[in-house]
Amino acid sequence: MSKIFFGILAGLIVGASATWTFLKHHDAAEKKEEPKEASRVVHTNDQTFLKLDAKGQEHAGLRVAALEAATLKPEVKAYGRVLDPAPLVAAVSELASARLALEISMKDFDRLKVLHAQDQNVSTRVLDMAEAAAKRDQLLVQTAELKLVSAWGKPIVSQPDLPGFVHALATLEAALVRVDVPLGDALKAPPAAARLASVSAPELPMTAQLLGTAVSADPQTQGQGFLFLLKPSSFAPGSAVIAWLDAGGEAEKGVRVPRSALVRHQGEAFVYVQVGDELFERKEVALEHPIDGGWFVHEELKPEQKIVVTGAQQLLSEELKGQGGEE
Repeated sequence: MSKIFFGILAGLIVGASATWTFLKHHDAAEKKEEPKEASRVVHTNDQTFLKLDAKGQEHAGLRVAALEAATLKPEVKAYGRVLDPAPLVAAVSELASARLALEISMKDFDRLKVLHAQDQNVSTRVLDMAEAAAKRDQLLVQTAELKLVSAWGKPIVSQPDLPGFVHALATLEAALVRVDVPLGDALKAPPAAARLASVSAPELPMTAQLLGTAVSADPQTQGQGFLFLLKPSSFAPGSAVIAWLDAGGEAEKGVRVPRSALVRHQGEAFVYVQVGDELFERKEVALEHPIDGGWFVHEELKPEQKIVVTGAQQLLSEELKGQGGEE
């Protein structure tokens, strides 16, 4: 009986082994028969293109548009920071206190002077003390004004509504920004216009109002310093900013590249130019001048060239996959 049992068990083991071997070879054969997807990357005359037929373009959701011509006045790129308004608030408060003290002492002196002239028991000594107090307060006002001018400059002190100006800065409704132009890019005259943006979001510049030149030179750049008012503002004190300052001269011609057309790889920016019905070429662009809706480019691209404005990231993935790289 035991022989029969072991015989049956041995048969089952042999059968299972044969079945596993068959299935393994069958799966391997099927894998070998699976066609390898052809690379869409095409190399021609030291140039690399991506080939994608109409069906592939539709599947990737590509949208192509012709580049629009654009113009931009020459600009100088500079850097700056949002100033802390606390020292300015303190200086303006000191000046306001000094002016209030002067107003009180002057009224007291004028009142005693009238009484003294009318011989109403106001001694000359009391009158002299009141006059001295008024002169002292007047000197304190002058000192506070000079401190304010030397630290912040006449453009700040001469604001029509200085308390309101300082209040807007203190409540972060506005920002006071200092921008320093490098020595090699010095402007012949203060910029007529400027655009400021956060270093983390250079594609979103905002127009700023020039207040005037800075009263001191930056110890590091030793270049021209300018003060700008940004209102409204979302910048916190100490924030680093990029500035594009109007350098004057005739406007440059170029194209507007939509932000949606840009892809980034290894720290550089690219667009995909359509060079044929099914061919696309990745082209590097320099992002130096942001404009409404995108970037101003005046060397690498030309008006009416067609670029991918939707789906560029899919093309980059296909290209890198075809080259054996990683995104």
